[in-house]
Amino acid sequence: MNQNSKCGCAAECSRSTSAFPPQHQDRQPGLEYRMVPLPESECRRPGRRLENKTALITGGDSGIGRATAYDFVKEGASVAIVYYDEKEDADKTAARIGELGGRCLLLCGDLKEPCFAKHCVDRTIECFGKLDILVNNHAVQFVQRSILDISHEQLELTFRNNVFSFIYLIQYALPYMKRGGSIINTTSVTAYQGNKELIDYSAAKGAIVSLTRSLSLSLAEKGIRVNGVAPGPIWTPLIPASFSEEEVASFGKKTSPVPMGRAGQPCEVSPCYVFLASDESCYMTGQVLHPNGGTIVGA
Repeated sequence: MNQNSKCGCAAECSRSTSAFPPQHQDRQPGLEYRMVPLPESECRRPGRRLENKTALITGGDSGIGRATAYDFVKEGASVAIVYYDEKEDADKTAARIGELGGRCLLLCGDLKEPCFAKHCVDRTIECFGKLDILVNNHAVQFVQRSILDISHEQLELTFRNNVFSFIYLIQYALPYMKRGGSIINTTSVTAYQGNKELIDYSAAKGAIVSLTRSLSLSLAEKGIRVNGVAPGPIWTPLIPASFSEEEVASFGKKTSPVPMGRAGQPCEVSPCYVFLASDESCYMTGQVLHPNGGTIVGA
């Protein structure tokens, strides 16, 4: 195979922006062997997809964050995991990462506080020497039957935890991130289809979609990609912490129903994060993946 048909998709994951030489073919759909340069049909990605990368994952003690941490480690990354106060879950996650042969740093605290967000980034740099991937994944949600039931305190808590803290972490992480870095924000299917009992949560997740798109435009020239994942109903600790026993028993069927007729598992979502963190997605930024059980969304 002509060597021009392969690319060395390295950490920077960059391509020339120079124009193609003038050329034309007189038949459809065209002949590839006559193209100059040849299209790149294979990307050389030796070894594991995240080899020697360092990732900071919030909400990494359980659920989607835990599954993502496991997958990252299996692909060669070291991980710093941020959690609120779920020590037993976090310890189990760290123990499993050790069994997988990975390196894990646990960070316990409240990301609504900017100083703790800075601490998380600083400790990650101290421990691993760099930061390649930031996964903003933590969230809270509170069911209310009416917008009139959403207190000002709840509204502020939801946005401080689910939006402000994402921005804090990005602000502190960016000075350490280099070309080829990846920021992945967890949004939600509710950002696209809404949820009548999770109004403030849905609004916050909509803000994350806009943050992802705007930040991707801002960082494109720096070679740092920004993408998102919008899960549908996934079986995580947030579910029994949010809904009644009856609603939990029908979760994914009657509660948040989806075409596939069931809730998803964290390990069915985490591959999205691996893809967006790796060079395999080096031509994607400002995009959102939708592991949601078949719900059609308009974006």
